[in-house]
Amino acid sequence: MSRLVGKVAIVTGGAGGIGGATAQALASNGASVAVVDVDEAKAADVAAEVIASGGEAIALGGDLSVEADAAAAVQSTLARFGRLDILHNNAALTASDFLSRDTTVTEMALEVWERSVAVNLSSQMLMCKHAIPAMVRAGGGSIINMSSGAALSADSTRVAYAVAKAGVNTLTMYVATSHGKQGVRANTVVPGLILTDAVKAHLGQDTLTGLAKATLTPYVGRPADIADLVVFLASDQSRYITGQMIRIDGGMSAHVAARTDR
Repeated sequence: MSRLVGKVAIVTGGAGGIGGATAQALASNGASVAVVDVDEAKAADVAAEVIASGGEAIALGGDLSVEADAAAAVQSTLARFGRLDILHNNAALTASDFLSRDTTVTEMALEVWERSVAVNLSSQMLMCKHAIPAMVRAGGGSIINMSSGAALSADSTRVAYAVAKAGVNTLTMYVATSHGKQGVRANTVVPGLILTDAVKAHLGQDTLTGLAKATLTPYVGRPADIADLVVFLASDQSRYITGQMIRIDGGMSAHVAARTDR
């Protein structure tokens, strides 16, 4: 397929399950891809896989909650490929030892709150800040921010993560509103259960089984499902879609919890 030939994309959190699948999908549709991750070695592995599959990719390291690193990721992409058309803001804190400390407000350590907001929200703002001018110079672009179903329905834990992701939803609307007439679109992907290695490590089997029952499809989500949606939102086929939150959760959010035994 060639929906994205001539386009250049940045995928943050590109070494993870969703990021890696998205980098591969963007490349297979013709885009050149900068794979960015705090773990540069793993980002290099993903970039190598893209290249081995016939795509074009580079690997970049950096903590994108640090503005200098975010700016450098954009500048390095421009230096290598000459333009920027697509930004997939996928970087997030997924380490199970960190998430286990993200509990309730009364138990919250300030350092956990601040780090969660920095990585899950501020990094997306900083990447937008530095990517948008490059997109405008290229004639426009598409930003796909990653949120979470946790931002729309409360749980008993992960309050810092959820609040940060709720901020992503609002950030997207403001970016779309401020830069739409310059040709820059922005949308939010709101996933439900996606079976990545990080999810499997953090959630026990009983929890996964319960969440699987809550989906309306006979299967749960895979990273490739997110990647396919990102490719669509990056392409001209979605040219009239901007400022939206798009749920991809197997229908989990379409019914009340009492129906999960079906």
